[in-house]
Amino acid sequence: MIVKELTEQECTAVLQASSLGHLACAKDNQPYVVPITFVFADHHIYSFSMLGQKIEWMRKNPRVCLQVGDFKQGQGSKSVLVYGVYEELPDRIGSKRERDHAWSLLSKHANWWEPGALKPITAAIHPEHLFYKIVIETMTGRQAVPE
Repeated sequence: MIVKELTEQECTAVLQASSLGHLACAKDNQPYVVPITFVFADHHIYSFSMLGQKIEWMRKNPRVCLQVGDFKQGQGSKSVLVYGVYEELPDRIGSKRERDHAWSLLSKHANWWEPGALKPITAAIHPEHLFYKIVIETMTGRQAVPE
């Protein structure tokens, strides 16, 4: 396999073709990674979640990283890392238009609310949900192709 850097346009194409990624956040020097469904639009990542550890940590430290990959056994792979800042889209004046936009984009995908709405029964104390975006600061990508 040969590894090459992806251009910004190629990274964007991977993000546009994907809806599942792994979101990394950190608190008190402890990393935490979870799968999320997302939509890439307007140079932002839009997603949905119930309240829980991920949201609590991102509220304390909004700097996050999203990894998105397209892996094909023996045929090569593409991986994109997005670095950015977490922002909630509350259901109130000033954020409603962007929140509705996020909802309309996400709802075009089957099961768009998974895994953000899936919580263990014992952890489902707060049934509140929220939409959020990641304001992209930088992104990088690599592709491995057969020689």
